[in-house]
Order: sequence, then C-alpha cells, then structure tokens
Amino acid sequence: MNQNILHIKYPEVHPGTDATKITFHTGIPDIGSIYNPGENKGQRRCFVTDATVATLPDTASFIKCFDDGKCGSDILLILGSGEPYKTMESVLTIVRAAVDAGFSRSDLFVGIGGGVICDITGFAASLFKRGAKVQFVPTTLLAMVDASIGGKTGCDFDNYKNMIGAFYPAQELHVFPQFVQTLSDDQYRSGLAETLKTALLYDKELYRIISTQTEDILERKTDIINEIIQRCAQSKAKVVEQDFMEKDVRMFLNLGHTFGHALETLVGLGNITHGDAVAWGIGRVLTLCAREEICRESYKNEVFKTLEAYGWETAAIPAIVAGGGVGERLLNIMHKDKKNKDSKIRLVLQKDINENFTQELEDRQILAVLN
Repeated sequence: MNQNILHIKYPEVHPGTDATKITFHTGIPDIGSIYNPGENKGQRRCFVTDATVATLPDTASFIKCFDDGKCGSDILLILGSGEPYKTMESVLTIVRAAVDAGFSRSDLFVGIGGGVICDITGFAASLFKRGAKVQFVPTTLLAMVDASIGGKTGCDFDNYKNMIGAFYPAQELHVFPQFVQTLSDDQYRSGLAETLKTALLYDKELYRIISTQTEDILERKTDIINEIIQRCAQSKAKVVEQDFMEKDVRMFLNLGHTFGHALETLVGLGNITHGDAVAWGIGRVLTLCAREEICRESYKNEVFKTLEAYGWETAAIPAIVAGGGVGERLLNIMHKDKKNKDSKIRLVLQKDINENFTQELEDRQILAVLN
C-alpha cells in the first residue's frame, strides 16, 4: 500500500495535539490493517462511523470485527447519516458510550466518515474528561480536502451551522482517495465545491485543473482526484500552521460560507449539500465584488463558467428556496454568523484569483446580490 505523508505543526500549545500527521494511502481502503481492532496496545479505541459508511464494501471487513459493537477492549458506534445527526445529542451519545465503557482520557476516539462524523467525534473527544486523543479516517471528498483538516470540531444548534464547537486537532488522518468512488453524485459535487474554494484562494494551478479538466474530474479519474486532494490538504496545512485559531488569514477559508450557511439554514439543514450551498455563496461573493468594482467583471464571469460547468447554482435566488422576501430572510440569518463583529456582516472577498481579504459590508450591499 503506497502512501505519502504530510505533517501540520501548530504554533500554539494545545491540549489536543501539537501536530497532525496526514497519511495519503493508495489502493483499496484497509482500515483494519491500520487499527487492528481488539489488539491490546494499552490504549482503547472508540470508533465512530455512520450507517452509510458502515455498509460500504471497503469497510465491511473492519465492521465485522465487532460483535454487538465490541472487539476486545475497543468499541464501535454506528450513528445516523448526514447533517440531521450533527447535533449535541450525537456528541453526547459518543461521550456516553466512552463513559459507559470505562474509557480514560489517555484512550483514543477515531472518526470514520465524512465531515459530520469527523466534526462530532472530534468535539466529543475535546469534551471527554477535558480532552482525549482523536484521529480521523475521512471517507468523503469534502472531509478529505477540508473538514477533517485543521482542528475545527462541533455541531449545529437550533438549525444554525456549527454554532457549538472547539478547535481540537486530530493526531492523525488516514486518507484513502478510493472512498471517493463510493460517493453519490451530490456528495461528490459537494466536495468539489470545497476544492474550487481552495483553488480560488490559494492555488492557480489547481484552478486551471478544475476549470479545464471537467470531464476527467466528473468521471472521477484516480490520478486527478489524488492530485486535487493532496493540493487542497497542502494549502490548508499552510494556512492552519499560520493561524490555527482563525484570528487572521484562516478566515479566508470561509469564502462563500457566510452566504452558503445562511442558505443551508433557510432551506433546512440537510436539504441542500454543504458544497452546493458554498458554491452558490461563492457566486454571490463574486457578484458583489464585481458590482462594487472590487474585482473585474471578466474574473467573475470566468468563475461563473466553472460553476455552471459542474452544475452549481448561480442565480441570485436558488431554485430550492420557496416563498418571498428571500433576500431579507437570508440577510437576517447572515447577521448571526460567528465571524461577525458588532452589527455588520463580515465577508471574505476577492480582488482576483488568490487575492483575498475580509471586509464588513452594509446590508444594502448584500441585499443587492440577493434580488
């Protein structure tokens, strides 16, 4: 099993870990060979996955190691799948299982799944006895290129995205790009939106790949998927090393997210994929930038061609939204975004590709691109 390794070192002392080791594996995923369920090495493991991942052919042999959720001193939890389960109740279910099994803070939590599983498992680990170790095996493209990297953990609250959480990095990530072949088209496209975000922010060559090799990417050609994943991981690693606690440049990673999170909340969490919402949000940001003469109209139009090539929504009001007063409803939700200060909405904006900054905007400027 061939592999490449990437290390992220955190500049601030942190109870989770001071570094993350990311191993990129090639070939068929073999989780059992990494963790050897039931093996006694003086550290118990609480494995957490969801019902979708648990039924994949590539996880079958690993899941079969557990009899009624137990294998030696290790335990396995299989939770519900998707955004509706990204709740405090799910986090506490994980904590409760570890408490009932008699885990100590020196034991290990392992999230095997997409962004939801990684986020809630990491958050549970941060809470358990004030902090246990955590590792991830991301199984979706979105988790491989973004959600599992950099220590953001948490859950949704009252239909608002990621309102509760902590910065709590994983010790290790094991990335198997082969899992991408198991994703639905919707989930695959959701992950691609985060790769586009990364390209626009940091990597012109990645943007060239995404914008010119659409057919190969949509066909999920192995070599190109592997390159995209590693480029995104390297870009995020550099940002996280500079600004782990999101006080400065890490905020740029929220490009399109303020609009996107508001859309997810408006239509109901789980009714639109995170990536589809973010892609729409990127379109709104660039429309605003062009309207305010922050970026060239030609730059906005070029990115819109790429958005449309992958089937992402570019209209001011997405087709999924029902009812009137959409702009005002979205604006009210955006005011609750955790990146805001005082009463103004703060957005990540672009002068051009890889030229990023944040700025507070007036409500009228935002409403102008939501009508």
